[in-house]
Amino acid sequence: MKKTNFSWDSFKAMPVIGIMRNFSLADVENILPMYAASGLNTIEVTMNSPDAVESIKLAIKKYGDRLNIGAGTVCTKKDLEIALNAGANFIVTPILNLKIIERCRKSGVPIFAGAFTPTEIFTAWDAGADMVKVFPMVGNAIEYIKAVRGPLPQIKLLPTGGVNLQNCTSFFEAGVSGIGVGGQLFDKDYINKKDWPALAGLFASFASKIKPIIK
Repeated sequence: MKKTNFSWDSFKAMPVIGIMRNFSLADVENILPMYAASGLNTIEVTMNSPDAVESIKLAIKKYGDRLNIGAGTVCTKKDLEIALNAGANFIVTPILNLKIIERCRKSGVPIFAGAFTPTEIFTAWDAGADMVKVFPMVGNAIEYIKAVRGPLPQIKLLPTGGVNLQNCTSFFEAGVSGIGVGGQLFDKDYINKKDWPALAGLFASFASKIKPIIK
């Protein structure tokens, strides 16, 4: 499968990673055109999804010219090689694995490495992560981001988990460089009911809320 290049210009214009987890290939096929039409442009398929490889290949084949398509929940080098062979053009990890960061850097593939504590966050950034996925964002997440950015303002942070339509702009106001959104964006009730208009409306709501505050 031919791998497309990650577009930083597209991501910077709409710095949201939509996280698809545990959806059937048929559902992914329905989701992709609505996502591409919504104003959102970066989407991740988690590697612990049953149809992960097939979903990535489908997305690359049909929307590789319009979307950044990556693999998430990449925890091991084996996961990484499977994801890259499927065509993923960026990688997201939930944990700090320096070997994955090193491999991605050598391959020229953007890596959004998972970390939580200030030490982990700095270690990921110092190792060459393009952004650090701060995960999980629970409790007073926005205040935590502000606290981390105090001594580490140079690090590009991408909070994930606990980000929703109501608080998403507050994260950007706190100084993050992007956000990752899963269940709050891919509403399972809408998907289970095949309520595609409602899902498309949710995608558009995220895009329209975030676009005005991106500098």
